[in-house]
Amino acid sequence: MSDLPLGNRVALVTGGSRRIGRAIALTLARAGANVVVNYNQSKPAAQTTAREIEALGVQALPLRANVSRPKQVRAMFRAVEKRFGRLDILVNNAGIFFPTNWERLREEDWDRILGINLKGTFFCAQAAARIMRRQGQGRIINISSLGGLQAWPEYMHYCASKAGVISLTRSLAKVLAPQIRVNSVAPGTILFPGERRDAKTEGIIRSTPLKKAGRPEDIAEMVLFLATQGEFITGQVFVVDGGKSIP
Repeated sequence: MSDLPLGNRVALVTGGSRRIGRAIALTLARAGANVVVNYNQSKPAAQTTAREIEALGVQALPLRANVSRPKQVRAMFRAVEKRFGRLDILVNNAGIFFPTNWERLREEDWDRILGINLKGTFFCAQAAARIMRRQGQGRIINISSLGGLQAWPEYMHYCASKAGVISLTRSLAKVLAPQIRVNSVAPGTILFPGERRDAKTEGIIRSTPLKKAGRPEDIAEMVLFLATQGEFITGQVFVVDGGKSIP
């Protein structure tokens, strides 16, 4: 696998068992990386994804950790270093997304979404950077959202968390340079196989210049680019949204 772009490299994908995370994990594996599949509650899905990764001829390691719990995060990264002795790529993908009226938003909902989407991203990056600095190189790729750049009133708490991820990406890029490159991918509307389009989704698609929704693979391909290319790129946000964000 050493002739592949990520041959003999190790990647960790948080929330890597399902949806966009799964697509990212499999794409990195096809490029030759050994992949750690982080999950919290989706153990069967993580095991299935790990088997699919191993079928590609690389190693897979499913690891459970709630990324909003720094103690669990630190334990996960210790397990990665013990197993592989290195970490080359961290993809902070774990996140949650749900609507609510801002006047009825509860403290526990605010804490939950900020805890996973933003706090988790920071503490995973912190733990990864300690390993990457020792080996002298690494890439951190944070999955943010178009919601971090726009105002979605029903998702105010989500938008705040993803705007925080974008700001965090820029700060980490400065503090971790020149050894570690830190960038973000901001997906627009992504549809998954078998997922039904409601009227709201159809409206979003019609208002998108490319007149279609994205695929999980569209995000995974951008992550792969940032994991393998872009030697002069750090602190940037790559919006993958079919042109939806064009003013």
